[in-house]
Amino acid sequence: MKPTSLITLCLALSAIGLRAEDKPLLAVPGAVIYESKLDAAPGAPWKAAKGKWELVEGVVRGSELEADKHGAVTRLPNKLQDFVIEYEFKFAGARTTSLSINAVKDHMARISITPKSVAIQKDDNDHEGPDKAVVFARFSTELAPGTWHKVRLEMVGDLMLGQVNELVAWGASDLFKTPKMAPGFTVGGQSVDFRNLSIREATQNPAWEEVKAKLPKPGEKVAPAATPKGKGKGKKKAA
Repeated sequence: MKPTSLITLCLALSAIGLRAEDKPLLAVPGAVIYESKLDAAPGAPWKAAKGKWELVEGVVRGSELEADKHGAVTRLPNKLQDFVIEYEFKFAGARTTSLSINAVKDHMARISITPKSVAIQKDDNDHEGPDKAVVFARFSTELAPGTWHKVRLEMVGDLMLGQVNELVAWGASDLFKTPKMAPGFTVGGQSVDFRNLSIREATQNPAWEEVKAKLPKPGEKVAPAATPKGKGKGKKKAA
C-alpha cells in the first residue's frame, strides 16, 4: 500500500472511532444503519416470527418454543447492501444460535454457532435445487455458557467474512451481489442472550488482499459437523 493510501485509511478509521485493535478485515465500517444495546423489551422495528423474545436481566433473550416446532427467529426489516454487523451473545442453555441474512427470496448467508462449533456459510437459496449451502469454514471450539462472545459479519460485493471471537473465515458467491434482507437472530433450544448490536455501512478494505492471504481459504478449515444430542436423522429447515 502506498504511504498516502495508508495515511488516508488511518484517518478514516480515526474518524469513525475504531480502536487500534479493531483493524479492518474485509470491510471498513462507515455510517451507522442501526444501533441498539438490546437493553429494552423487544418490539418494533424487530419482527419475531417464532419463539419467545423477552428482556431478562437487562438484555434480550431468545428461546425456542416447543409448540412452534421451529427455532426462535427475530429479524429487522432492513434492506442492506454492503455492511458490517457486530453484537455479543451468550449461551443460556440453548444448543445453537445464528446470525442470519436473507436474500430477496429465501436465505442467503449465516454464521451458525453451537457451544462446540462455529460455521461461516452461504445458505441454500432455493431448497429444491440446484442451489446448495456452502460451508466456507467450520471451526471446533468451546464456547462456555454464561460467557459473552463477540460476533462480526462483513459483506461487501460478492464477499462475506464471519468472525466469532478469534475465529475468522471468508467466502465468495454471486448471490452476495444481490440485495441483503432482514438480518436476524435465531435460537435453537433455550436460551441465548444478546446485547450491543450495531449495523454499519461498509466499503472494502484497501488492504483486503493482504488480510485474505493470512486467513484460511474457503473450504480449507471445515471440521465435521456434530450431531446434536437427542436428535434423530431428521433435519430442521434453516430459520
